Amino acid sequence: MSKILVAYFSASGETARLAKTLAGVIGGDLFEIRPQTAYTAADLDWNNAKSRSSVEMNGPKSRPAMAETPRLAGYDTVFVGFPIWWYQAPRIQTFLESADFSGKTVIPFATSGGSGMGKTMELLRSSCAPDTRWNEGKRLSSHASAQEVSAWTKSLSL
Repeated sequence: MSKILVAYFSASGETARLAKTLAGVIGGDLFEIRPQTAYTAADLDWNNAKSRSSVEMNGPKSRPAMAETPRLAGYDTVFVGFPIWWYQAPRIQTFLESADFSGKTVIPFATSGGSGMGKTMELLRSSCAPDTRWNEGKRLSSHASAQEVSAWTKSLSL
């Protein structure tokens, strides 16, 4: 049986809710991807071009500092969760670039008010070792039931 980590970034708590459901369903450990400086409501104002999230999302090379570096030793599979911002993952590449994902399987999952995964997979893949295995990501409701999450994870052949 492989050891599973559910790593997630959640600025508002929605993705955290889904990550906790997922970890409970699969028996995985939780790791919160936290920025060194927490986001404020003003930082998340996507209508303000000068807000922190807008500036980061408009800067493809932006890499917000993390509060903690993950330790992936012993994990075979890492679910990586995040909200969709501007039709893609927020700048969580800092997390992906800070740890060795060699030989691991990464499975993205996202929450969103309505938009899909967009080009998220292509953007995230380039931040990991070439031998990282990727499963197709999925957008789920932050309120997805354990049954819904279980049905998805069973389709992954973990």
